[in-house]
Amino acid sequence: MNLDHAAQFKELDLSNMLGAIQSLPDQLQQAWETAQQQPLLDQKEISRVIVAGMGGSAIGADILAAYIYDECKIPLTVLRGYQLPDWAGGVQDLVICSSHSGNTEETLAVFDEAQEKSCTVMTVSTGGKLNQLAREQGKIAWSFQHQGQPRAAVGFSFGLLLNLFSRLGFMPEQSGEIAQAVTGMRKLLPEIDAEIPTVSNFAKRIAGQTIGRMPVVFSAEHLEPVARRWKTQLNEIGKCPAQFEFIPEADHNTLAGLVCPEDLLYKTYALFLTSDRYHERNRKRFDLTAEQFMVAGTCIDKIACKGVTKLAEIWNAILLGDMISFYAAMLYEVDPTPVEALEDFKRAMRG
Repeated sequence: MNLDHAAQFKELDLSNMLGAIQSLPDQLQQAWETAQQQPLLDQKEISRVIVAGMGGSAIGADILAAYIYDECKIPLTVLRGYQLPDWAGGVQDLVICSSHSGNTEETLAVFDEAQEKSCTVMTVSTGGKLNQLAREQGKIAWSFQHQGQPRAAVGFSFGLLLNLFSRLGFMPEQSGEIAQAVTGMRKLLPEIDAEIPTVSNFAKRIAGQTIGRMPVVFSAEHLEPVARRWKTQLNEIGKCPAQFEFIPEADHNTLAGLVCPEDLLYKTYALFLTSDRYHERNRKRFDLTAEQFMVAGTCIDKIACKGVTKLAEIWNAILLGDMISFYAAMLYEVDPTPVEALEDFKRAMRG
């Protein structure tokens, strides 16, 4: 498909994934406002937080953990799985069970265990069994309204948690940062939206480079979960393989793999998400790492992530990655919404 024929996108995008991505600024704002109306638990005894979730429900917690790394008063652990760590137990450990549907089996298992271990427990979902159990057992159950895929609700999975941490006093008040992040995305979107021709549309040009290649997204520090997000969106929206790497860790192992097989290296597309906010040594590492990949024969691109605040920079990069993934789906001529492989796997697990 020609990306300059935006009117044809609807022929593939049957469930309007493009509209869901375009509404991301509004969704983040709505998430903040929704959270403001939710009940608050007593934070006096809480000294550690675990957010349990999978897929689109976990990425919001990843973004939060990276964002608050240098200003949060308590440790935050993101749990993807069925079991709490052995050290968790008691009211000082807040376990937030996050599930878009409210029916995620791993998250439900953590909910049960958290209660058995006498943790402080709350839930975040659109409903389902998780919300029902929490209310029946007198737990605080935050709910939000969202129709669509969990991956398209990242504004909720992040915004609700950020509001919670801010209101509990674990970090400075964040309403101003949310407003600037929303404004930043609203300014960026007209530059990369569907009607903008490829010659003037950075997202469309990057998407074109991914076709027939294996994208590998590199990031560091506060942008680490953004690289994961780009990878998973290319998987679920573009229906194509992708990977992510973190610097400086990649310089201690990944560089050694730039030897063979040559055919695979030539099919690799290394995307480096750079930031002026990175530690100066990491900024140097990005330059040197990109150089090594280029010498090895891979296609590379450096993407300068910008924003008036750290949070705005994160969300601008998320929006850009989502749009790139959508355009990749159009180029591969696949419907960006269904994830039949994941649904088939869930059915097999239930069998």
